Amino acid sequence: MIKALLLLFRPVQTWNEIDRLARSIAFILFAHLLPLILLTSAVEGYGLMHWGKHQQSGVAYVKHYALGEVLVIETVQSLLLVGMVFLGAYAAKAFAGTFQRRFTYRHAFAAVGFGCTPLIMLRFADVLTTPSPWIPWAVGMVLTIAVLYHGLPCILKPDPPHAFGLFFMTSLTLVVINGILRLVTSFFFMGQFPGVESFILRLTGAAPS
Repeated sequence: MIKALLLLFRPVQTWNEIDRLARSIAFILFAHLLPLILLTSAVEGYGLMHWGKHQQSGVAYVKHYALGEVLVIETVQSLLLVGMVFLGAYAAKAFAGTFQRRFTYRHAFAAVGFGCTPLIMLRFADVLTTPSPWIPWAVGMVLTIAVLYHGLPCILKPDPPHAFGLFFMTSLTLVVINGILRLVTSFFFMGQFPGVESFILRLTGAAPS
């Protein structure tokens, strides 16, 4: 979380340090991304168990999730977030390759992995039951785009005429990918996928709440 705050308030210095350290994909994944994702998943899971989510299929009510359900839901969400970073990094590398700049996938993964930190951190707000789930997502997405504005040129070092194109296409890709993820999870928590909920209940042996 300290890195996320530094990226927001001291972006140039922090990105320069990230570029200088040249961390491996494994280091970024296991020392930065996974701990942050697991922490936010634990907080959201606690909220699902103790405060629940408003269901809007049929009669409106607040559903509280059992521990087994929470473990399945948060595991799936964590895997999707990790997959989003890998896919976003692949897209960034492809776009940068279009602009004829040589670098490795590690550079793209570092830019996207650290750049998505604000979006992942805003998952803390998902513990709340009343505001729209799109509000924290939108705030996190805007902050992520702001962080990437400094990070992509610093890490990928595109030619100046191509820098904005790389930033725009990478940001647009992340907005689309994360928008789809948020749409699916929002529909799930509203009770729009009863078949999936029934499968999770059977998988965990939990009683319907």
